[in-house]
Amino acid sequence: MEFFLEVYLTKHIKEAALTLPVFDTTFDPEIRLADARFGDFQANGLLAYLGKKKENPRVWAQQLMDLFAERGHLFEVSVAEPGFLNFSLKDTTLIQWLCKFHTASSYQGAYKSIFANRTVVIDYSSPNTAKRMHVGHLRSMVIGEALQRLIHFGRGRVIRDNHIGDWGTQFGILLMQIKTSQYAFSKNPEETIEALENLYQEGIVKTQENPAALDRARQELVKLQQGDIKNIAIWGCINQLSCQSFDRIYRRMGVEFDYVLGESFYRNKVDDVYDELQKYHLAVIDQGALVVFHPEHPRFRKQAFLIRKSDGASNYASTDLATAKYRVQELRAQDIIYVTDCRQRDHFEQLFLTVKKWFQAVGYKIPNMYHVYFGTVLGADGKPIKTRMGRPIRLQTLLDEAVRRAHDLIRRKSPELSEAEKRRVAEVVGLGAIKYMDLSQERTGDYRFEWDKMINFDGNTAPYLLYAIVRIHAIFRKLNLKASTLDFAELEDVKSFSTATERALAKKLIAFPSVLDLTIKELKPHWLCRYLFDLAGTFSAFYNADRVTVDDVYVQQVRLLLCSATLSTLETGLHLLGLDTLEQM
Repeated sequence: MEFFLEVYLTKHIKEAALTLPVFDTTFDPEIRLADARFGDFQANGLLAYLGKKKENPRVWAQQLMDLFAERGHLFEVSVAEPGFLNFSLKDTTLIQWLCKFHTASSYQGAYKSIFANRTVVIDYSSPNTAKRMHVGHLRSMVIGEALQRLIHFGRGRVIRDNHIGDWGTQFGILLMQIKTSQYAFSKNPEETIEALENLYQEGIVKTQENPAALDRARQELVKLQQGDIKNIAIWGCINQLSCQSFDRIYRRMGVEFDYVLGESFYRNKVDDVYDELQKYHLAVIDQGALVVFHPEHPRFRKQAFLIRKSDGASNYASTDLATAKYRVQELRAQDIIYVTDCRQRDHFEQLFLTVKKWFQAVGYKIPNMYHVYFGTVLGADGKPIKTRMGRPIRLQTLLDEAVRRAHDLIRRKSPELSEAEKRRVAEVVGLGAIKYMDLSQERTGDYRFEWDKMINFDGNTAPYLLYAIVRIHAIFRKLNLKASTLDFAELEDVKSFSTATERALAKKLIAFPSVLDLTIKELKPHWLCRYLFDLAGTFSAFYNADRVTVDDVYVQQVRLLLCSATLSTLETGLHLLGLDTLEQM
C-alpha cells in the first residue's frame, strides 16, 4: 500500500496498459482526485495519449477497465465518456491504508516532496537592525517557518538563513546622532532599540533640513565602510542588541535559524560580482552606475537592474547577487526560496534573470530560485494596520494582545483550570491564532486582521482546530488508552465500514498526502489550513453521528483507528504550520 494512492494507481494502470498493443512506456495515466460524483480518482491521460495515435479512447479505456477489474485491485473502476477512467475506493482499501498510515512517524517515513534529498536555502524574516520588529515582519516569519518545516518533513535538506539588514545608509545617520547626542547604550535591548529608532527619526529630520548634517552623516558612513574602529564598534553594538531583541520574538514564536548572515557579511564579496558581470559583458556603466539590462524582457529592457551606485556604493542588488553565489558555492544550495512582500517582485525577477545569465556564463551551477511573495496585513478599515498615531504596531505588542484575549476566552470557557494552566493554554492559543490567521489566507493577497474572527472557537481558526484535537485526546483518556501506542493490525481483514460517516472521514484522511504535495509545490500554506479545517469538520460530523464506545469490538476499533488517524493528521498538520498543540484546554 502506497502513501500516495495516486502512485499505487499509476503503477497498476501502467502494468495493465503494457499488456495491450497500443500502449508503451511513455503512457502516463495522469491520476487526479476526482469530482465526488464520479468517484475518488480519475485517469485523464488516455485522451491525449490515444488522440496522438488516432485511436478511440473509449474502446481502450474499456479494455483497461476490464484488465484492472480482473486483477482484483482494491478499487471499483468505471469508464466515462469520452474515455476517462474513474476509480472508487473500496472500504477494504481505505481500512488497509489507515492501518498502515495513522501516525506522524508513518507519515514522515513515507512522504517525499519535490525537494526530497535536495539542499534548500530558505531566506525569511530578515528584519533591519536598529529597529524593533513590527506587524509588517509577521508574514515573512510565519510563512517562512511553515515552509521550512514542510520541506524538511518532505526530506529536504533545509538551511534557514536570516538575511538581516545590518549594513547601509541608515547607519551613517545613526552614527552621527549617537555621537552628537553622546548616547550611552543600555544593556536592555528593547530600551536601546527604541532609543535608536528615535535617534534615527531625529537624524532624518536633521539631514533633510541641514545640508551640513547630511554631509556629516555621509562622512560617518564612509568611515564605517572603511573600517574606522570607533564606528565599527558602535555598529557592532547596535547589531548585537538588535539581534537579542529579535531573538526574544523568535523564541516565543518557535522560530530558529541555522545562519544569520546579514548584508554586512557580503560587503567584501561584491567586488567579485562586479568584476564577473563586466567580464562576461552582462553589466554596463550607465550614467556612472553599474547596471544590468535584460533586452528580451518587456519591462527590463529599459528598466535597469542597478547593482552599483554612481558613487561606487553597493546596494540590495549587489549583496543579493553575492548572497546567491555564496549560497550555491559554500552552502551547496540547489534551491533558494525568498519569502518577502509583493512590493519586491520586480527586484527578485531581475535578480533571478541576472543570476541565471551570470552563472551560466561563468559555469556555476544554476539553482532553482523561488520568490514566495505575500500581501499586506490590513486593519478593519482596509488600510495597512497601524496604531492610532499612524505608526506600525510593534510585533511584541501584537503577540501580547493575542495572548491576553486568549486568556480572557480560556478564563470564561475553562474556569476550572489553574491560573498557570490558563496562562500556558492562552500562550498556545493566542500565538497559534495569529499564525493560523496569517497562514490560512492565500498568501499573494492582502487580508484583514480581525481579532473577533481570529480568537474564536467557530470557523476556520486555530482555536477551533486546537479544540478538535483536545476533544479527540479526551476520547482516549476516557477509555484509558494512548493513541500513539495502539496497534490496529487486526483490522486489515475488515471488509467494510459500518456507517457512511466513517467512510467519509476515511476518504478525507487519505487526501492528506495530496494536500501536502499541493502545499509544497505551490509554496502556499493556506491549502494545508483549508484541508485541516475540512478534516476537523468531517470528524465532527462523524463524532456526532457515531459513538466510539460500542459493544461490537471491530466497530469500536475501526472508530478508534479513525480517531487516531485524525488526531495524528491534525497535530502533524498544525506542527508543520508552526503551531503548538494541546491535550487539554
